[in-house]
Amino acid sequence: MTHQHQVVHITESGTQDLPTIVCLHGLGSTSLSFIEIAEALANEFRIIALDLPGHGKTAAFTDPLHYRMKPLTDWIDKVLHMLNIRQFYALSHSWGSVLSLYYLIEHANRVLGTILIDGSYHSKRLYAMSVEEEVAFYERDFEDSVSTWDEFLDVAVNAPDARRSLALNKAGIDLLRLENGRYHWHARGETAAAIVRALHHEDVLDFLSDVPPADIQLYVATLSTDQTSIRQQATHPLHELTNATIHLVSETGHLLHWDRPDVIIEVIRYHWTAGKRLSYIQKLVYYGINEKRRNPYAKTINVRLCDLMRRDRRRPCRRTPFIRQYHLV
Repeated sequence: MTHQHQVVHITESGTQDLPTIVCLHGLGSTSLSFIEIAEALANEFRIIALDLPGHGKTAAFTDPLHYRMKPLTDWIDKVLHMLNIRQFYALSHSWGSVLSLYYLIEHANRVLGTILIDGSYHSKRLYAMSVEEEVAFYERDFEDSVSTWDEFLDVAVNAPDARRSLALNKAGIDLLRLENGRYHWHARGETAAAIVRALHHEDVLDFLSDVPPADIQLYVATLSTDQTSIRQQATHPLHELTNATIHLVSETGHLLHWDRPDVIIEVIRYHWTAGKRLSYIQKLVYYGINEKRRNPYAKTINVRLCDLMRRDRRRPCRRTPFIRQYHLV
């Protein structure tokens, strides 16, 4: 699709007669970040994932100010109109979750439900890093390179001891830019710098009170454990100001949907499927006593109980390899 003279790359699964989920990825990622979720739910939902500007196969904005909240969420809204998507469920990760939350301020009537994956609660004010320090870090990080594909996977794509799969390897390839025999991150440092500046300019705490009442579910990583205190500080205002429900997902890092895609798949089915099979989901979700002591607004997903879904034959996980990628022109 061409929007404002810019080619927009889309990854889509499912058919148009199914309920639509729109996916927004995190900083430095692409639409294939959601590939395992899309494969699992392709018979139940139409899933539209965008390569946001400066990511994947969508060109960067020429004006860095367009990465600020309002211009970028307006851009997203116009793209969805061009796709003839009137109402949808919103699934997002990290930076994409900040955009998803801000989108609700002016377009809440279009959003049927919101699931945020470890994002939208990271206020820049809680971290001891200035905007210039963070910009310098991301510019160096995004312009760094390694000499082999295996090293790129180990250093740039996967966390230590992270689970891997063929689908995630495909997502990893989408993150790659090969230049002069070196393996680079596909997104550029100047794009990351513009986004970091935008996040500092309009901190999430500045607009939380403007988010209208909505069905918002936030799933929060619990690793590393030394960040437990700051997560509690960060999620508290999100709950207080938006009434979002906070869920802590045991033994997961920031790429929570890569660590435990089964959890996200099942909560999508629970929250966004008619009837909300309560008896089924009760096997997956419980109020954790210890976690509630640390964060009284949090539910905990017990990952051991989540494994039960694999043995539950009432709802088999139907997969399809057919995921379409295209440019909108």
